[in-house]
Amino acid sequence: MVLNKFYVDDLIKKALLEDINYCDVTSDYLIPENQQGSARLVSKAEGVVCGTEIAARVFELIDSDIKTEILIKDGFPVKPGDEIMRMSGRTVSLLKGERTALNLIQHMSGISTAANKYSKIVEGTSASIADTRKTLPGLRPLQKYAVMTGGAKNHRYNLSDAAMLKDNHIDAAGGITKAINILRSRLGHMTKIEVETRNLDELREALSAGADIIMLDNMSPDTMREAVKINGGKALLEASGGITDETLRKVAETGVDIISVGALTHSVKAFDISMYIK
Repeated sequence: MVLNKFYVDDLIKKALLEDINYCDVTSDYLIPENQQGSARLVSKAEGVVCGTEIAARVFELIDSDIKTEILIKDGFPVKPGDEIMRMSGRTVSLLKGERTALNLIQHMSGISTAANKYSKIVEGTSASIADTRKTLPGLRPLQKYAVMTGGAKNHRYNLSDAAMLKDNHIDAAGGITKAINILRSRLGHMTKIEVETRNLDELREALSAGADIIMLDNMSPDTMREAVKINGGKALLEASGGITDETLRKVAETGVDIISVGALTHSVKAFDISMYIK
């Protein structure tokens, strides 16, 4: 996955404008304009790094004369003390980019580390880990890129990618079968339909109506196991809702195909990385 450079630059510029506004009163008034310096980003935790090129781009947009060297690329493991990246150039420019660069690489590395952790928990089963649309406004491309970097998969990117009948859609349309029939009559042949089900009766109805993917929402592992038997491989089964580190393996062992985890993006812990300057 390659991030769109126009999106990346636009996001970074907005972040820098938010942080610097019209000047950096500390750095601009304290440091001589042409003073040269060097800096490095260092990991202070164990995980999977992500966002190195994004962080480098922050400094390049602030000052085109800054030189960056990425020592550990996205997707590679890091441990405390590992040097991730080096930068050199005007000291004042390095200081101005520090917080924005760290905010982005720490957030993205937190996601990739969590995605890697969850993916390892389900190794050996038929299940794969996927993200959701529970992303921070404006950051969805970065967050979904980080999920893939960590070894998990992306769910639909937005509402245009696939038809997903959640409980409110179903209730508003008058039922699962009616909702699927309406969509089938209007959707193109490339668009799949997923149905959120709350119990095994709804699962049976979704199967009978020809759903491509069926979400098992907030079901227990025992109920999911029964759902897998009823499904018999007809549709892809996605487990979702209330899944934690402690229950993840049990859910994967039920035989579901996908486990979607909103926590990958909406509440992930930032990865600990520091910038040291001299």
